[in-house]
Amino acid sequence: MDELKVFTGNAHPALAQAICNYLGIPLGKAEVFEFSNENIFVRILENVRERDVFVVQPLSSPVNKNLVELLIMIDAFKRASAGRITAVIPYYAYGRTDKKDQPRVPITARLIADLLTTAGANRLLTIDLHAPQIQGFFNIPVDELTALFLISDYWKKKALNDLVVVATDIGITKRARDLAAKLHAPLAIIEKRRIGNIDATETLNIIGEVEGMRALTVDDEIDTAGSLVGAVDTLLKCGATEVYACCTHPIFSGPALKRIADSPVKEVVVTDTVPVNGEKKLDKVTVLSVAPLLGEAIHRIHTGLSIGAMFE
Repeated sequence: MDELKVFTGNAHPALAQAICNYLGIPLGKAEVFEFSNENIFVRILENVRERDVFVVQPLSSPVNKNLVELLIMIDAFKRASAGRITAVIPYYAYGRTDKKDQPRVPITARLIADLLTTAGANRLLTIDLHAPQIQGFFNIPVDELTALFLISDYWKKKALNDLVVVATDIGITKRARDLAAKLHAPLAIIEKRRIGNIDATETLNIIGEVEGMRALTVDDEIDTAGSLVGAVDTLLKCGATEVYACCTHPIFSGPALKRIADSPVKEVVVTDTVPVNGEKKLDKVTVLSVAPLLGEAIHRIHTGLSIGAMFE
């Protein structure tokens, strides 16, 4: 693997190091910092000419800084004559803005795709996009991994009785159904309505039977945790004995952590596609690592093996 190189920006260096540990290679050396005028500077500190380069950078908070940092890194690798540049973006920000659902609004998910391609990315590796159609915004190969197997294995080991898997809205139903099938559990769906553009939702109805059962809610991300707390309260009012939650991307912005701490939810299982450290750590939040998943995918891309075979 002497031609494989993995680099990272400042978004999630711990994940990049864990990926390198899985691959048994050193983390690539680069300077990535911000001047006092907020201009970002990047310098690659080793030869990458004709190398297979992977840049690990989730678009987590601060989102826009991490995005520009990634674009500048990709440009630096392109100008250093890297053989192939793969943007490894475990969490793809702006994924919710994937269509024109109001007059005179952008399709920002497509704009980000164009920026990455123009910067010089030859391939994208990501995990659980908010909407699968985002893959079609790219004119380069896109490998979308899923944390579903990682999460389902965890809950299989917990072996909870009388479990029902609950989709937190209609859009996540397919992913929730897949998890329910793996856990041999029934499926319920929460029907909710988003209120304007203010990160607020209203729970309207529960489709399915939850009374007398342990509920496990499923979502792709937890942002402010408003939807999660509303779902937990509704499920308990409808007769669920306990409520657990899981998601791939623990964004945990604004009041999320306080809401989770104050909520009767028993446990929230997430992955480390974005950093979960310091103040983001709670006793009831369990973090599963996606480093082996990404490391295996990087190995397979580098050696020309099938990514799909990982999930068969």
